[in-house]
Amino acid sequence: MPQRTLHTDTLFNPLTKGVENGVSIVVDEDTGSVVKLFGRSEPLPAVLPEGDVDLRGKFVMPGFVDAHTHIFLHSYDENPSLNQKRDESFTERVIRAVNHCRVGLLAGYTTYRDLGSESMKEADCNVRDAINRGLIPGPRLFVATRVIASTGSYESRTENRIGGTCLPNGSDPADGADEIRKAVRRRIAHGADIVKFYADYRRRIMRYPPRQQHPYVGSVLHPPAQPNPDVLCYSQEEMDALVAEARLADCPVACHAGTKQGVIMAAKAGSLTIEHAYFADDDVFAAMKENGCIFVPTLAVCERLHVQRFPEISAQVKRAWDLGVKLACGGDTGTYPHGENAREMELMIEAGIPVVDVLAAGTVGGWKSCGGDQCGKRFGWLEEGLSADIIALDADPRQEKNALRMVSFVMKDAKIWKKEGAAIGMA
Repeated sequence: MPQRTLHTDTLFNPLTKGVENGVSIVVDEDTGSVVKLFGRSEPLPAVLPEGDVDLRGKFVMPGFVDAHTHIFLHSYDENPSLNQKRDESFTERVIRAVNHCRVGLLAGYTTYRDLGSESMKEADCNVRDAINRGLIPGPRLFVATRVIASTGSYESRTENRIGGTCLPNGSDPADGADEIRKAVRRRIAHGADIVKFYADYRRRIMRYPPRQQHPYVGSVLHPPAQPNPDVLCYSQEEMDALVAEARLADCPVACHAGTKQGVIMAAKAGSLTIEHAYFADDDVFAAMKENGCIFVPTLAVCERLHVQRFPEISAQVKRAWDLGVKLACGGDTGTYPHGENAREMELMIEAGIPVVDVLAAGTVGGWKSCGGDQCGKRFGWLEEGLSADIIALDADPRQEKNALRMVSFVMKDAKIWKKEGAAIGMA
């Protein structure tokens, strides 16, 4: 049965941020797309035609898009002293990624933007392709492979200083405009859908080494107030060269930036998205807005790793929305558990952003963060010809704060993966 019809009575439209009533959706399994949407003028029969799906009584919407994930990471809270890059085999990390993709899909996330393979080289491309070929269930992946960073910045290191590093390299180090252009070309040639770079990072990680070189677990008895602050990795010229080279390949750019200066420079260079921006202010948001940047605030990881400053960070995100900065939802998933992705949207709502705006940021905003039409697919809202990514919640998130976790139906590319709360085709 290549075509099937889904019947709704409450359908959320991210483009209008409103709800449409009494709409049915015809999808085609062969093309994975929406065939048509139509308003019902007559009541449905007591017994629906074979293959039809009854989603009446549920809050139906496009599949969620997580705009900042890491499929090869699992929650830091599971074992704070563990360095996953050092202590887990390549095979174990791939197996974990398969599990992460499955639980993410069942949580309603039909698309992941995976921003760095975390010392797994180009294995994120391989997982992406395995999902696309139907070998394993998971969200549609848009991957960055290895991130680009300056020498000695985003690198895993141990106390064995001979040779500089003895852990798998998480970045593609590049310095100067010419090297950076080559690095961008390598990333795209190796399969990246997105180029991610670090505008700033902790560059003196060996100065006050934390226990087991885990960057978030302190052990020095008397550290200074700022033992290892984020500092710039690149000059404006280098950032400009990186974005310009990515544009030649029609490839979107994502930027990790924590400092105000780093964000402003990345925005001026033309980065599509800014990740984190922990110390943002009105000047930072003005630069984002002026340059059309999308802000991915990663509140879910900040809630865990920046506990003392979290109220301030949360208020900054609300301020960004107040000023009209475009938003997408991505919590740095993997640093906290896959399957709990919705925590990012919950925190944005708790920050004071209206629910409908958060739902839009978590759907069509996520598509835009993947590059929009640059990514080769259209998803994040529902209309004829778009990917048939459809989920149903058992409660209305405008009224029930836990509704985003109450996903009982998941369809991706017109294929049903979850129905009546149970996984389908994942034996």
